[in-house]
Parts: sequence; structure tokens; C-alpha cells
Amino acid sequence: MQVPTFLILASLAGQARHGYGIVQAVAELSGGEVKLRPGTLYGALERLVELGLIELDHEESVEGRLRRYYRLTTDGAGALGVEAERMRRHADAAREQLRRRPGIVPGFSGGAA
Repeated sequence: MQVPTFLILASLAGQARHGYGIVQAVAELSGGEVKLRPGTLYGALERLVELGLIELDHEESVEGRLRRYYRLTTDGAGALGVEAERMRRHADAAREQLRRRPGIVPGFSGGAA
């Protein structure tokens, strides 16, 4: 799973969101490192709906424009949990390798992330 996809799913874990809300949540979750563009976001949303990981929650009209809200499905929550665990294992393995490295590694305290 690509990082943007992981962050989109994570942004929907707690509540349904519309496109711009997802963009904001992803930026916040990533500490500003991931900035989704509309084309990227809406392509990803279509794909995630097709995969059954998210679904349309509801639509509303705001100033004459249709705003779609998406929510995480049960399958999406499962996929997010599996990916979060996979990422944790990989990070743990990397930290263990860094601990074995002789000398001091700049920016690495050796503690848990």
C-alpha cells in the first residue's frame, strides 16, 4: 500500500470526510509531508471505492456544488490495521539494525517511534 493510500484510509478511520477534508487530514497526519492534489485524490477515492475499502457516506449541496463524503468500510478498517502493523514491523526492524550500527546515528535516539 502506498503512503498516500494509507493516509487517506487513516483520515477516514474516525469520521466521514469530503475531498477537501481528506486533503487537510492527510496533510496533518503526515506532518505536512504529503500534499494530495485533486486529480490524485479523486483517482484514489474511485479506486478505493471499487476495492470496497471506502464507500460514499452521503452527499450535500454547498453553494450549488455537490460535496461527497466518504467513510471507511469494515474491509477498509481491516486493511488499514494490517498495513499499520506491517509498517510497525518494518520500522522495528530498521530500528534494530540501527542499534547494531557502531557509533552514534544522528537523529536516532534508539527509542520507540
